[in-house]
Amino acid sequence: MKRLLVVIAACWIPAAGAAYKCVDAKGITHIGDTPPPGCATVMMYEITRTGKVIREIEPTLTPEQAKVRAAELEKKKAADALAADQKRKDLALLSTFSSEKEFDVARDRNIEPLRGRIANADDRLKAVAKRQKEVEEEMEFYKAGKSKKSGGMPPNLTEELKRLQAEKVTLATSMTTHEKEIEQIKVKFDTDKKRWLELKSGAPKAPVEVKTSAEAKPADPKAVRKN
Repeated sequence: MKRLLVVIAACWIPAAGAAYKCVDAKGITHIGDTPPPGCATVMMYEITRTGKVIREIEPTLTPEQAKVRAAELEKKKAADALAADQKRKDLALLSTFSSEKEFDVARDRNIEPLRGRIANADDRLKAVAKRQKEVEEEMEFYKAGKSKKSGGMPPNLTEELKRLQAEKVTLATSMTTHEKEIEQIKVKFDTDKKRWLELKSGAPKAPVEVKTSAEAKPADPKAVRKN
């Protein structure tokens, strides 16, 4: 009798139009002009009078299931974003560079200003070191009491020594920073060149992200056009 009732229910569709239908975990079919309570945890279908499926309605998730689903969607969204970003970078590489040599030219052009700054800082560092030595010798002269000038050591010498010492630290730090930037540029262009060769071969592999403190752009069109 129960099976007969299920069959009868399966054949019944409201004359008013669309209805909702599902089969629960026990295999029992539920149909109603509004979502039946028995369809809460299973896939439900909105159907026409003739039984044609209009749309699928996902089951109501438990809090834990909803958390898992949200995590999956977020992971997929992140993966899609990465794929889209990589595609953009690949197109930029292909449209900017036409040969391996252009990567080397662009790399050297980006490095050249940094090397100039390092050279200028080095020259200034030598000048500061020379002046610091002079100031220190003059201060020792006063400390030894060999100066005939009255009033003791001028305060401006101490102030100048502090300024020179601070400037030396600043110059050394800037030189170290520029050296790191040069290494990052080398790695970036070498990585881009390798990716470009893979794209040109027609069978590119998934690229390995290069982590740097200041990532350079995948291509510098202006640097190439200047050549």
